[in-house]
Amino acid sequence: MKLPPDDLPPTMSTFAREVLDLVDAIPPGRVMSYGEVSAHLGGPGPRMVARVMSTWGDAVPWWRVLRADGSCAPGVKARQMRLLRAEGAVLRSKDRVDMAASRHLPPE
Repeated sequence: MKLPPDDLPPTMSTFAREVLDLVDAIPPGRVMSYGEVSAHLGGPGPRMVARVMSTWGDAVPWWRVLRADGSCAPGVKARQMRLLRAEGAVLRSKDRVDMAASRHLPPE
């Protein structure tokens, strides 16, 4: 079941809520890496962002968060690339996003 970001479970950590808020603000066709999301939030690292996304990511545009090299996680690769192409993300190859051209830089 998809939950809107304002209606997330009360047991969710503050960091998880911040991750989902940040990901929800990434514009169509733009992306961030797991590490960039974590660094922007002063978080514990990309693996924690990945964990938040795997648990609650369906509530936000999860496909806009990638590995640092612009690649997708294997289990969602085809769907994620299809969604990113549809939004106009700049691709480096058929299965990687050009992070430099498509990176979202959130305001500080």
